[in-house]
Amino acid sequence: METYNQTSTDFILLGLFPPSRFGMFLFILIVLIFLIALFGNLCMILLIFLDTHLHTPMYFLLSQLSFIDLNYISTIVPKMACNFLLGNKSISFIGCGMQSFFFMTLAGTEALLLTSMAYDRYVAICSPLHYSIRISRRVCLLMIIGSWMTGSINSCAHTIYAFQIPYCKSRAINHFFCDVPAMLTLACIDTWIYEYTVFVSVIFFLLLPFTGIACSYGRVLFAVYHMQSAEGRKKAYSTCSTHLTVVTFYYMPFAYTYLRPRSLRTPTEDKILAVFYTILTPVLNPIIYSLRNKEVMGALRRLTKRICPVKM
Repeated sequence: METYNQTSTDFILLGLFPPSRFGMFLFILIVLIFLIALFGNLCMILLIFLDTHLHTPMYFLLSQLSFIDLNYISTIVPKMACNFLLGNKSISFIGCGMQSFFFMTLAGTEALLLTSMAYDRYVAICSPLHYSIRISRRVCLLMIIGSWMTGSINSCAHTIYAFQIPYCKSRAINHFFCDVPAMLTLACIDTWIYEYTVFVSVIFFLLLPFTGIACSYGRVLFAVYHMQSAEGRKKAYSTCSTHLTVVTFYYMPFAYTYLRPRSLRTPTEDKILAVFYTILTPVLNPIIYSLRNKEVMGALRRLTKRICPVKM
């Protein structure tokens, strides 16, 4: 195994890809996923911005989700790809702090935003007559601002703690990004207090939102079951299934990773699970919400006609 004797304050990211042909295959695959995620999320943001039919609270929330995913995957993959191509695995102390801060801010904000989207679907299906009052532009804006502020405050607290503790072991982080729990294995002090704060954060940002989403969709499915219109039931089931797919891919690996005690965690397993919520979720969101959404596909056709009108 490689050893890293580091005298500077830089950290070493051991990365995701093994130095082999299989590692090169994984690298190419991740880069392709990254490009698809960039293209898909940018298209969703532009489409929602340009098409007036999509200027509704639901799609405003969706545009924020795409914006978060765009920055989320860009926080991690470019640095990981550069390290692999250049063979330089180091990341500066400040760079590691910034990556950790943005990762936790975007992760926490997305978790709360998905809860807001579940509430939006609940009101739209269970209380359609009150939708314009309960999900107004003001309420939608407050949910977005609240998600960003809460995610940022939580991220600041974790980042400040993690980068003030002394690191007296090797500075080689066995991960592909500056994940704070992975960094704390290098600390030369007991971090049990911080582990409890991580547990509390996971309950607040993952378990409570997931419980709220599950309750919302339980009520939604009950309401859908009693719908008279078969077409309405089909549309509601389609909308719910897309959201639940995103939620499952995002919350479950995240919660499983951070709720386990350190003694039951392994670096390899943590890295595999991290791929789901850092790389796969940002690419799945635009695909699920666009290909399975008639309104989005209709907006895409209208935009295509405007850009490339058919000449008779």
